[in-house]
Amino acid sequence: MILKTEEELIRAGEELGKTLKPPYFIELVGDVGAGKTTFVKGLARGWGIDDEITSPSYTISKCYQNNNITLNHYDFYRLDDPGIMSEDLEESLNDPDTITVVEWADIVRNTTPDMIVKITIKEDGSRELEIKNNSKTAASPAKELK
Repeated sequence: MILKTEEELIRAGEELGKTLKPPYFIELVGDVGAGKTTFVKGLARGWGIDDEITSPSYTISKCYQNNNITLNHYDFYRLDDPGIMSEDLEESLNDPDTITVVEWADIVRNTTPDMIVKITIKEDGSRELEIKNNSKTAASPAKELK
């Protein structure tokens, strides 16, 4: 799917968010500036989370909640080793009311994501969105975005 604007990327995240229920793990893949956090803004909107979503690049993790869902958003870009964050991530993954989103998940590759969302910036500035669902229990929500 090719998305030409930031708002289209947010809408795609929102539509996907409406189809997913916790617990769920999403790995976001894309270069710096590809729109990973922008996509998370849409996911949060789809789950009814009204908080301002910002990049966890410097804080490593951010937590957002509505009445039913916790969204834990991690960014491991600045880490060479997950250290104690691997314990925090494991706790998030084991919480039945939590959706966990991880950017730059290479250092925690021992976890198996339910879904990988790859955002690629094209030469014309548009973004290509690819969704791969590895979940053994959840139906693929990607068809909802077509």
